[in-house]
Amino acid sequence: MNFRFLSGLGDYVIFTAQAILGLRHLPKRRQEVIMQFKRIGFDSLFLITLTAAFTGMVTALQAVYQSKGYIPIHLLSVLIGKSTMVELAPVLTALVMTGKVGASIAAEIGTMRVSEQLDALQSMDISPAEFLYMPRILAGIICFPMLTVYANLVSILCAWYFSALRYGIHWYTFFNNMKSYFEPFDLFSGLIKSAVFGFLITSLSCYFGDRSKGGAEGVGLSTTLTVVYSSVTILIMDFIVAWILFGNM
Repeated sequence: MNFRFLSGLGDYVIFTAQAILGLRHLPKRRQEVIMQFKRIGFDSLFLITLTAAFTGMVTALQAVYQSKGYIPIHLLSVLIGKSTMVELAPVLTALVMTGKVGASIAAEIGTMRVSEQLDALQSMDISPAEFLYMPRILAGIICFPMLTVYANLVSILCAWYFSALRYGIHWYTFFNNMKSYFEPFDLFSGLIKSAVFGFLITSLSCYFGDRSKGGAEGVGLSTTLTVVYSSVTILIMDFIVAWILFGNM
């Protein structure tokens, strides 16, 4: 089992390195990169809006319950802001995007593999790593932090609106306290996490899609593996990145 795991890990590293080397051909593949920006970024805005909105409201609701008797309610926004920017927005955005983007990429590339479209590209001297994988990975690295910033905005606004309706917290009190305790590192740490998550999700989905075999059943298995491995890896890397960023504080 350990040998199989190490063999698979090495195969994934080599696969990812080949995709990264495709950056040399970025100028002539810019159209594919722009297309993936739209698919990963713009087409996900509604889903991120819905997820972030309810995340903000439930964060406000539970923050009051968990901090009751310990933290004054007028400082509620400080807890909401820091927890959203550092942890909730990047992690929940990544988990949601695993199901939407990761599964979609794996199914698309897996279908191309079992239908021999990837072999056809190679017969025309077109590298899948350069033409398919690199644009998706690059778009993921760039789009995920942008989606996280948007999720932060939506989540915090919805948390304030809920707090105003439920607890009567004035907008000035809410945002002024958040501003007073805001540290740029809170935001940057979440963006670093989201860039790592974007790389992992897109690279894993390309990898498992490329390794598909056995027709429709194989494509379904690749899609399942993408979602499972991406979700677990996100949680593991969340701890590792947090340890690197906050472990010495």
